[in-house]
Amino acid sequence: MSDLDADIVIVGAGPAGLTAAQYGARANLRVLVIEQIAPGGQVLNIDVLENFPGNIGQFNSSGEMVSCPKTGYEFAMDLHRQAETFGASFLYSSVSFLTKEGDTFKVGLSDGEIKKTAAVILATGSRPRLLDIPGEKEFTGKGVSYCATCDGNFFKGKKIFVAGGGDAACDEARYLSRLSSQIILVHRRDTFRAQKALAERTLNNPNIKVRFNTVIKEIKGDKKVSSVVLSDTTNGNAYEEQADAVFIFAGTVPQSSLVCGELIAKLDESGYIITDEKMASSVPGLFAAGDIRSGAFRQVITAAADGAMAAHNACAYVDELNSGKVK
Repeated sequence: MSDLDADIVIVGAGPAGLTAAQYGARANLRVLVIEQIAPGGQVLNIDVLENFPGNIGQFNSSGEMVSCPKTGYEFAMDLHRQAETFGASFLYSSVSFLTKEGDTFKVGLSDGEIKKTAAVILATGSRPRLLDIPGEKEFTGKGVSYCATCDGNFFKGKKIFVAGGGDAACDEARYLSRLSSQIILVHRRDTFRAQKALAERTLNNPNIKVRFNTVIKEIKGDKKVSSVVLSDTTNGNAYEEQADAVFIFAGTVPQSSLVCGELIAKLDESGYIITDEKMASSVPGLFAAGDIRSGAFRQVITAAADGAMAAHNACAYVDELNSGKVK
């Protein structure tokens, strides 16, 4: 296997991919991480990473907090540096295809280059789900956003609508509530899907007005967002209301297209990769970790755990391959 570019190629550098890179490199294997944009993935959008064990900030002798818990960006940069310190290599490019010939995977890059490897860990995560309503695409970047920490500062003191009812929607609404007292969170059901503590903090926030049984039907404006059309899901009544911005957190869509072409892995009905407890997919040598994996509890800590498990078992697979035990 000396003609390989790496023993393990990891596609995606979110918490799952970065943790896998650390564990793979610590096992003294050649690890190459391919990331399209920047290390961190969706964790870069997290303001304060308050629910990661041990990330509680610094306290003085009087018990007063003197520094806040790490932000998602700080956490991601620490993971990146740690993986590099152990010897993982990083390449910034998009992957256009993934195939397997015999025991060798071929990872095609957008510039036409092909990387050969013995094992692949897919940690490509997911992307925001669109509401697919009139005005959404037209005003993306002009008042419509999917990242509060990225774009919230543009709308300080403005009237902001947030769509969604899960952890992300509540967390991002809470972040926006520090920038404006006019946050309106709309959710199509009568209760939140978010974790109970997060939901309660959202409901008790004086800067957030929650409207259950409500959906956004249309986003209107000229050069930027100026209003939204809302609908009551209990009676169908629609009405228009002034708005300066719309932040959408309606779930995610798996980035699993790499295993839907020449190389096919088993997916669940929503398009997430099905794995066993070893993070192994239906394709020998192909592992999946983090949000791309079926049944995952989509949190930073579980993504990191998935990455560690995937790397551990990918290393075992490579060792067996080199010893001739894999058939």
